[in-house]
Amino acid sequence: MAEVIEQHIEDRLPELLQLERVGLFTRKEIKAVIRKASALEQKVQRRALFKEDFINYIQYEINLLELIKKRRARTRYIFKKDEIEFSIVHRIQNLFRRATSKWKEDIQLWISHIAFCKKWNNKTQISKIFSSLLAIHPNKPALWIMAAKWEMEDCLSSESARHLFLRALRFHPESPKLFQEYFRMELMNAEKQRKEKQEFERAKIDLDELDYPEEILNGGLARIIYKEAVSKIKGAEFHLSLLSIAKLFTFAQDLQKEIYDHLQVLHGGDPLTWDFVARRELELDSQLPEASTQGKVMKATEVARREERSCAVYEEAIDSLATEAMWKCYITFCLERFNRKTNSKELKEKRQERVVAVFQRAHEARLLSEDLYQPWFDLLMGLGLTEVALGVALGMTDCCGDSITMWQLQLQLLIRLENSEVHKRFEEAFQHLKAKDCLPLWSLWVEWSESAHSEEDTEALFQKSLLATVPADSVIMKEKYLDWAYRTGGHKKAKKVFISLHENRPFSVQFFRRMIQIEKEQETCKMLNLREYYERALREFGSVNSDLWLDYIKEELSHPFGKPENCGQIHWRAMKMLQGELVEEFVAKYSLLQIGQL
Repeated sequence: MAEVIEQHIEDRLPELLQLERVGLFTRKEIKAVIRKASALEQKVQRRALFKEDFINYIQYEINLLELIKKRRARTRYIFKKDEIEFSIVHRIQNLFRRATSKWKEDIQLWISHIAFCKKWNNKTQISKIFSSLLAIHPNKPALWIMAAKWEMEDCLSSESARHLFLRALRFHPESPKLFQEYFRMELMNAEKQRKEKQEFERAKIDLDELDYPEEILNGGLARIIYKEAVSKIKGAEFHLSLLSIAKLFTFAQDLQKEIYDHLQVLHGGDPLTWDFVARRELELDSQLPEASTQGKVMKATEVARREERSCAVYEEAIDSLATEAMWKCYITFCLERFNRKTNSKELKEKRQERVVAVFQRAHEARLLSEDLYQPWFDLLMGLGLTEVALGVALGMTDCCGDSITMWQLQLQLLIRLENSEVHKRFEEAFQHLKAKDCLPLWSLWVEWSESAHSEEDTEALFQKSLLATVPADSVIMKEKYLDWAYRTGGHKKAKKVFISLHENRPFSVQFFRRMIQIEKEQETCKMLNLREYYERALREFGSVNSDLWLDYIKEELSHPFGKPENCGQIHWRAMKMLQGELVEEFVAKYSLLQIGQL
């Protein structure tokens, strides 16, 4: 190993001598580089290799290149790059190759190697790296796409990119992303060739000797990929993604129309198709020349007309496909149009009337999804329609009595409106819902009670929640109860609540930590109380939480009335109670604590 290290250091001498000779580095700096390089070489030449050592060595060499670059800029010396920089680059390449050969599964290492080669414009090397990477990781479509984009965009080789995509599709015949990127690539290639042909025609160059097939120029290859893709991958969403890509290319009008027609035939019963067709009505006349010259009133009229056409499509969709997803598309469209700014009062009122009516119709049809109720309430409240909002809130749980989300939305709105039926509705909610789902409502109830009722009522509610919730939820309510007690009654009340609960299992670590924190916030923090809280916490969690033991020890060491002599006993108990890897974790942290590093 020593001979190999010595040989590698000797291989560096020519570049180091050049650095000194041209005045970029001093002799002292050269010696420092040799020392550092020797230490790094020793780590990457030993029998037991570690990835971090290679990364550190590579990073050191890259930093050295950056330093040389800055020195060159300062001294304005631009010669001898072959003897200096290229030698270092070659060494970095070898380190990357060794690292990726040893740790083939580390994708980030491969990507870093590619990024380094890109920076130094080593295109041949990048192609080789991609070839090796794809041979080892053919199961990752993203890597195939990355390699194909490199060939297409950086190497300007559409043929190589095409071969890569075709190979990738053999491994991943149903990958949507591969088909999308392959489709995009062929359209880009067609557009590129069309521009080249136009340039040659402008320059009056004879095109007979140049090969520009009309089929390719019109997107024929992209059409083949599209047909293959939709035969393998079903669904309107994927179909629409291909259409959105085709719409980026102005020459592909015929292809866009073909995809659009197929979309309606293949996915006429999909809400996404209807949504796209309806939204397309907004764009159909957007390119008319008179649209840019007409006045504001005429513009508003034109926008209203397009929106009416879109809504007519949605209405047709609702008649033939009355589903929750279809209503959601319609409502989302109406909300978007309502939120758009306009100076036309008539257009604004029409949008408002439409969106309120569509919400109401979907609700009455019991096809309004739960996630849309909150926007509906916000809309009604924003418009000042509080009575309508209240009526919807009181009736919404009749059709969805077992939905925690619906009850929560209803109760939040009733609280916001300061309705007198809040308490009654909370009681009804718990009758309809399962105990394991009720934690959000208990949290909401006690928060409301804290602001609307007396401390006695709120405390009674907390105690009621501890009995009514499942054990896992009662843990959270205990934490909330303790926090509330401290906020309203200070340390004395918090301690009283803690004492009333400290035998009422289950607990959380945070429950005890909160009580410890409360005690430490007092002017006269009593060590006796802290010991009691720590002991109770360790009785519950001492076998699974090493940090509690360390905090206990630190408390004995730092508190004015602590007893450092107790630390040995606490350490012995911790070693007895902790299990598995927690013992090693505790020992390591305790060692850091002893030397003042924790």
